[in-house]
Amino acid sequence: QVVGSGGGSVQAGGSLRLSCAASGYTASSYCMGWFRQALGKEREEVATIDAEGTATYADSVKGRFTLSQDNAKNALYLQMNSLKPEDTAMYFCAASTWERLCPKSTRDYNLWGQGTQVTVSS
Repeated sequence: QVVGSGGGSVQAGGSLRLSCAASGYTASSYCMGWFRQALGKEREEVATIDAEGTATYADSVKGRFTLSQDNAKNALYLQMNSLKPEDTAMYFCAASTWERLCPKSTRDYNLWGQGTQVTVSS
């Protein structure tokens, strides 16, 4: 399973760090990432990292968000800087333990965290 945490409320320009703790498998051996869903919108991919360590970011967060892994803790982190009101959403940690590379569809992620709310005020 994966368990996400670290959301909160910040003002625009602020920072937050989300954490995703994996258990039952080795996180660095498979794809893992963060997704978000704003009210009334579809879930979208924010950032993912595959088993080769290649990170991919949505255009809307490039240069502001950074993924990192702690293999000793079997965890994935998303450092979010220069937050904007449009980053407000429920953020979900997810993993695909079916393959080493990251799938194109969210349907191919088999482990999902419970979600953590990020609210950015202007």
